[in-house]
Amino acid sequence: MKLSFHGAAQTVTGSMHLVELNGSRLLLDCGLYQGRRKESIEKNRNFPFDPKTIDAVVLSHAHIDHSGNLPNLIKQGFSGLIYCTHATADLTDIMVRDSGHVQEKQAESTSYHNLKRGEPAVDPLYTEKDAKEVEPLLQPVKYGEEFEPAKGVTAIFRDAGHILGSASISLKLQEKGHKKHLWFSGDIGRRDLPILRDPVLPGEDVDILLMESTYGDKPHPGPEEAYIEMRDVIRRTLERGGKVIIPSFAVGRTQELVYNLNRMYEENGLPEVPVYVDSPLAVNASDIFRKHEECYDKEMKAWIHSGHPALEFKNLTYIRSLEDSKALNDRPDPMIIISASGMAEAGRVVYHIRWAVENKKNTIMIVSWQAPDTLGRRIADREKQIRIFGDTYNCRAEIATIGGLSAHAGQDMLLEYGLRVKNKAEYIFLVHGEDKGALPLMEKFRENHVQQVHYPSMHTSVEL
Repeated sequence: MKLSFHGAAQTVTGSMHLVELNGSRLLLDCGLYQGRRKESIEKNRNFPFDPKTIDAVVLSHAHIDHSGNLPNLIKQGFSGLIYCTHATADLTDIMVRDSGHVQEKQAESTSYHNLKRGEPAVDPLYTEKDAKEVEPLLQPVKYGEEFEPAKGVTAIFRDAGHILGSASISLKLQEKGHKKHLWFSGDIGRRDLPILRDPVLPGEDVDILLMESTYGDKPHPGPEEAYIEMRDVIRRTLERGGKVIIPSFAVGRTQELVYNLNRMYEENGLPEVPVYVDSPLAVNASDIFRKHEECYDKEMKAWIHSGHPALEFKNLTYIRSLEDSKALNDRPDPMIIISASGMAEAGRVVYHIRWAVENKKNTIMIVSWQAPDTLGRRIADREKQIRIFGDTYNCRAEIATIGGLSAHAGQDMLLEYGLRVKNKAEYIFLVHGEDKGALPLMEKFRENHVQQVHYPSMHTSVEL
């Protein structure tokens, strides 16, 4: 048995890990690497293995850094099944199609500027048509139901509490009488977040734990504390007549923000201003959220059954058309705009930021982790000047970062998660984390007498 780390190793994005046994090759996740554009294209286009040799993929959840390179995998010859939960199947289909559309538009824009400079045009990583090839291979499985994605592998999905349909993956491996229990955390959620159930912790019989470490450097404020902080930032912005622009991931974060705003208005916590969700993908994702009540926690179900449509309220408008989106930037009145993408690298939110960032009345609210070299990271780092579409803008708007809204576990939860297996596990591998997150978490484990923790580098392997 062999485990190889081909993505999200000593970085956060591009989740992809390869399990080999009994002559089979099983891929855990197939995500897009996100960072500098040229580097990203190179890494995403070139797999460190032949996609034709992969027998199956087991997908933890639909976020693009976990699912977004599936079209390219198929384009290069993969033809096996992609196992995931039912909600993940629905979300993955719309997300990779949207990603394909974005890839085409970015290639079109780059080619236009290249040709003006006498440089060659570029091809997209994959197209929307390529992305449509993912859906026929998706094989939905219920939480808690055993399935066999490869010879000698018995798998079960457990609720990860991160986004709708997210799962940790329990793999019972058997090869030539040799047995191991590998647990892949996917992205670990948090307790008491709106909409979703709490994450399931790994069993104490786990031999190999492969777990995320994004926020291994610090605990998060509690969800209620973050809710109050978000409300106060919005309130003071609206009272000075400004707009609140929130770059948000279309799946998961947008729905949580809408839930929180619904609650704020229910509690008379905000001035009466319009709220817009401006992202066709977020609108489609919200439709899928409504469809999958099996993923909701008790509080969400009670809220709905008491007559509250959780993702609707009177001030809220979902925007699909580009014309309606553009019109928001011509309006001077206070409003709240939630728009994709979450790292402000593409999509409509970039235009909203461009028109809002130089007005000190406005606020750009950062509500999630931002990858290095993205516009979102530069804003979160409070750079005085930022470049958008090749032009430089002075950052005069208020910048608010609300860390407690993260759907990722903080250091305290990650430590609890890993300590569950301390007495049995031969290896604990920290992935999906930069040095900033993983190394402090590793030190915390060692303070708790856990020495078998490792921080593997990209494209390394270990025999199990």
